[in-house]
Amino acid sequence: MKIYLVGGAIRDELMGLGGSDKDWVVVGATPEELISKGFAAVGKDFPVFLHPITREEYALARTERKTAPGYHGFVFHADPSITLEEDLARRDLTINAIAKDEKGHLIDPFDGSGDIKRKLFRHVSLAFKEDPVRVLRLARFAARFPEFSVAPDTQALLVQMSADGEVDALVAERVWQELSKGLMAQSPFRMFELLLSCGALEKIFKETTKKNLDPASLKALKNALNESVHRNSSLPVRFAVLSYMWPAALRLKAAKECLELAELLTKTYADLKGVGESNGQDLFELLQRCDALRRAERFGELLLAAQCLCTPDLKVGDDSVGSNLASSSFARSIEILNRAQKAAQDVDHTGVAAQAMQEGLVGTQIGEAINTARLKAVEASLIIR
Repeated sequence: MKIYLVGGAIRDELMGLGGSDKDWVVVGATPEELISKGFAAVGKDFPVFLHPITREEYALARTERKTAPGYHGFVFHADPSITLEEDLARRDLTINAIAKDEKGHLIDPFDGSGDIKRKLFRHVSLAFKEDPVRVLRLARFAARFPEFSVAPDTQALLVQMSADGEVDALVAERVWQELSKGLMAQSPFRMFELLLSCGALEKIFKETTKKNLDPASLKALKNALNESVHRNSSLPVRFAVLSYMWPAALRLKAAKECLELAELLTKTYADLKGVGESNGQDLFELLQRCDALRRAERFGELLLAAQCLCTPDLKVGDDSVGSNLASSSFARSIEILNRAQKAAQDVDHTGVAAQAMQEGLVGTQIGEAINTARLKAVEASLIIR
């Protein structure tokens, strides 16, 4: 039995990066041997085991064979005769097909370390085109490592995979898994650039329109996503920004908190922009529609997403969404909203309720009394605007 550290951990180590999960390949062993050493089997489609102490994943060396369309259409073969080189050959990119033995020696049969130095994404073998998820993975890597370029022959494979219909087999849940990682990367827009360059974008986002893909709209999306990165925003914020400018993203099986924020931004963005001219009643009603008092953290993310959309020169088709920030009125609107939300939250609703009951109010009347107090607080917050 021989054990090797493989994949992303080696790649990131060679690039001077840290924090990657460690994956291990076991050569020359059987499932029974690993179980006898305390490993716990977790793999459904192929033999993967958890280390009894570290809980890191150890997989038996394996090969794979394409038997049907899509990313589920594979048969895996694992036994003690499979070599490390055979296992590495089934991987997607050369930079992910590097291993290290227990003495620290690299095993790099496809010159992945050379491609790291060249900053090049290159496929390991023609088997790359058999798995459509690899299109998404490469797009996600492009977002994480924006200084890398795609090798011409690998780009040709991406185009072929889109043209042959392999990409059509991707389901919304799998797209979301990769997209969510790409959105949180250094340059999320590069993910969409790569998908567009190979013809996969319109197949993955089937509701994408020509207007979404015109140069002005693409520039606007790039600006907004870059702003979300600059502000170190969360995944729900970045997804909301993407979905506002690209509604086709709402079809994905995104996390609940991402979908909720995206839908709220779509419904309220116009009102948020125009809040500078609102009276107290309108402002309080907007806070209620946003559930700003009960879900203050989400309201903060809503405002952050709105600010990402209001970067200078940001335009969606013929609609200028960035003009407010250019004149500083949107920044003023954000200040008003934050002040109003804090004023309403600072109301002692328990005390108001107690006073209302002393006055003989009951049921919904108590809630109305609390809202009246909050409305007055919001109106007072506007006096200093």
